[in-house]
Amino acid sequence: MKAILDSLIGRYPQLEACRSLIWDAAQALVECYEAGGKLLIAGNGGSAADAEHIVGEMMKSFVLPKTLPQGYGEALVAVDSELGAVLRDNLQGALPAIALDGHIALSTAYLNDCEPLLGFAQQVNGYGRPGDVFLGISTSGNSRNVLYAAVAAKARGMKIIGLTGARPNKLERYTDVCIKVLETETFKVQELHLPVYHCLCLMMEKHFFGR
Repeated sequence: MKAILDSLIGRYPQLEACRSLIWDAAQALVECYEAGGKLLIAGNGGSAADAEHIVGEMMKSFVLPKTLPQGYGEALVAVDSELGAVLRDNLQGALPAIALDGHIALSTAYLNDCEPLLGFAQQVNGYGRPGDVFLGISTSGNSRNVLYAAVAAKARGMKIIGLTGARPNKLERYTDVCIKVLETETFKVQELHLPVYHCLCLMMEKHFFGR
């Protein structure tokens, strides 16, 4: 995993200041997944797209083949020899991750019936368990719906990772690790968020599927 982080810094020298924070975030994710936990991710606008992007890298193969858990292929075939064989030969391993922006029926119902800014928090309340990780992505670090979700996650006993810009912000108050890239303009912050979370996804894939 350190080689992956070194490669990131080599390509983006401005992220040197975030090296130890990225490493700490990776360790939090390793602990979560080794304990059977999951990752919940929330953001708005471009950060919502980033949340979905992360799920895409975690829930299927990214660079390395993500193999199925030992014995699962045989179990699939034991259930149904024909359908199970297709599943065995095509399913990929996964690291559980959920983007909280994508549940249209739930989110619109909550927006309509309840307090709109608490939509992400409601999902954290429903999905979150002690030992899970909440990743809040906010270029400003002050997005109210992400802050409410972070508070809900903290109360649930989850670890919290923040991904923000350089300015002091409210999200970092609640995080175990806050990766603050050294930009302040929204599009420049987002340009650095992508290589950071790609690095984290690569590190997780290497740790769990690269042996």
